[in-house]
Amino acid sequence: MTAPNRNALWARTFADELARTGIDAVCIAPGSRSTPLTEAFDRHDDIETFSHLDERSAAYFALGRARRTGEVTPIVCTSGTAAANFHPAVIEASQARVPMLVLTADRPPELRDSGANQTVDQEKLYGDAVRWYKDMPEPEATDRKLRSLRTTAGRAVSEATGVDAGPVHLNFPFRKPLEPTYVEDDVPADLDPEALDGRSGSRPYVKTTAGAPELSDDHLRKLADDLAVDRGLIVAGPADPPGFNAEAVAAFAHATGFPVVADPLSGLRFGGHTRTTTVLGGYDAYLDERVTADWPDPEVVVRIGASPTSKALRKYLARTDARQFLVDPTGRWREAEFGATDLVEAEPSVLAWRLSQLIRNRPDESWNALWTDAEEAYWSLVDDETDAFEGRLAADVADLAPEPSTLFVSNSMPVRDLDRFARPSTKSRTVLGNRGASGIDGVVSSALGAGSAATDHLTLLTGDLAYYHDMNGLLALGRLGVDATIVLVNNDGGGIFHMLPIEEYEPPFTDQFKTPHGLDFEATGDLYDLSFASVDPDDFRDAYAESVATDGTDVIEVRTDAESSHRVRERIAERAVERLTD
Repeated sequence: MTAPNRNALWARTFADELARTGIDAVCIAPGSRSTPLTEAFDRHDDIETFSHLDERSAAYFALGRARRTGEVTPIVCTSGTAAANFHPAVIEASQARVPMLVLTADRPPELRDSGANQTVDQEKLYGDAVRWYKDMPEPEATDRKLRSLRTTAGRAVSEATGVDAGPVHLNFPFRKPLEPTYVEDDVPADLDPEALDGRSGSRPYVKTTAGAPELSDDHLRKLADDLAVDRGLIVAGPADPPGFNAEAVAAFAHATGFPVVADPLSGLRFGGHTRTTTVLGGYDAYLDERVTADWPDPEVVVRIGASPTSKALRKYLARTDARQFLVDPTGRWREAEFGATDLVEAEPSVLAWRLSQLIRNRPDESWNALWTDAEEAYWSLVDDETDAFEGRLAADVADLAPEPSTLFVSNSMPVRDLDRFARPSTKSRTVLGNRGASGIDGVVSSALGAGSAATDHLTLLTGDLAYYHDMNGLLALGRLGVDATIVLVNNDGGGIFHMLPIEEYEPPFTDQFKTPHGLDFEATGDLYDLSFASVDPDDFRDAYAESVATDGTDVIEVRTDAESSHRVRERIAERAVERLTD
């Protein structure tokens, strides 16, 4: 490897080593201090660069790619507040265990705490949100330093993608010259070839062999004995990337005879396994205490993934007298009702497959019938509902999206509507959302990042506030060649607050909570060179079908009334309770 100065050598060596670990794409926000890193990635033949003008959008775009693939897309920025704009995505990646590698450029050490322009304290900027932080040494063209740099690159990727996946932050101080200009005697001619050019055969300098935590045979048999009961339940919350192995979980369900309560972000609500596995999706409406008061409690509950989206499900689990096994590969606690009785430190898919070889329960037909009858009753009520409402839009997207599809869903009401109204089916859907910290920031960019990492058709289902909050992310459509169908549910404000008791108090409900904005989003069509159409709810299915059949990006805005939609949700849920308690 040749380089005109030590900064260029340092950055090019680092980029080369990342490529050797399998990194094939990077998101870059422009800036001066990060020039060595930007130049190094841009010139590398095996690394695709995604250029973003907005650091926050860049970070969420990378987050979306990693959520779709389970692999790292590093993000690069200059010094100062640029690095701070990465922070929301770093928090989401940490909470949701999404791999992320944050590469921030910094001023040289003597300028820190000096009042120098565009200089802030970037050491441990993201606090405990990162799995590993390192303040990188200043670039030096020596054998030992280059070996250390290559080792650090490998360690960083390994830490970001390990069992407890999440963000890693490397802070790079650079002195001028930042550009690849020649500096005499800056790079010695006698550097060790292996430190300079890496291991032979494009091998990484340090190869990490990843493993998944498993139970010992004795503990596995003991757990299998504990699960040999008549009434059990498998609860699958939002999955960590790259998701659960649906076949393994289905095999476990068959062996135990337990139905699967599948969050829409679990990766288990849709797919071929639903042909032969009891997968439940309507539980948010019928797990009312008035219904379940007459049901026997499950004897055991096996919980995989993060905390479910459904509050009704979480409260039901808290009410039961079941023994609850919380399966988590990191041994961390993700159960805010504190009803779990056992924490099992194991990779869920591996554990499910191994248990399926040991357990042979006889299904309790009456127990399973409680759930399947409730499902049938609920979905028939949904089918009978004739009023247009926001939940119908979520159901239509899940039903009409082409196969295969990536469906990214925003927080607040869209994910809740998908949870309640998207019926389990055999259709091929990869459903993603930012449920780590559950914010509405960066939703557009995360969706487009996910779309950039797959050939599937991409649909983003979002509300108006989330769309407004990340309109900058739409720039990626033209700059980076990502196409999508964006379903914009516009109820002019924070419709989710109709779910809360504050709805009863006026003021301050409208001005301080629902906060109607009155914005006309049609101008985003011209601004970002996309097709924008505003349609009535009754015309949505036709508009969506037309969009997915054509190339390019379409925004389909559907104006709705948040309050009336919420009343329909309440009416369906109340009718479900009435039918199931007759």
